[in-house]
Amino acid sequence: MRKAKASLLIAALLALAGCGKPVPPEKSSFVGEWQSQTMALLITSDGSVKYKRLQGGMTKSIEGPLQGFQGDNFEVGIGPVSTNFVVSAAPHEDGGKWKMTVDGVELIRVR
Repeated sequence: MRKAKASLLIAALLALAGCGKPVPPEKSSFVGEWQSQTMALLITSDGSVKYKRLQGGMTKSIEGPLQGFQGDNFEVGIGPVSTNFVVSAAPHEDGGKWKMTVDGVELIRVR
């Protein structure tokens, strides 16, 4: 019985993983691979997000569907397992490089 419940839970989570929202056209500048020395962020046009950050000797990471934007901030994850990203500088070109600031870290688009 426990195996059946575990299998059902896994199937439900996999189904929900595909429930991300595509990046809206007005936010297309967010799409790409962004990096700093301590952070990596990948946002795809279909709404998939991968994030990894080294901070205080620990690594934080999340991989999941984009749930949406509130202004320039965005939420990633499923239900209670989600993270809000605070964007204090939206994507912009500066000195021939695309930059944005997420959670206080300046990132440069590498792809």
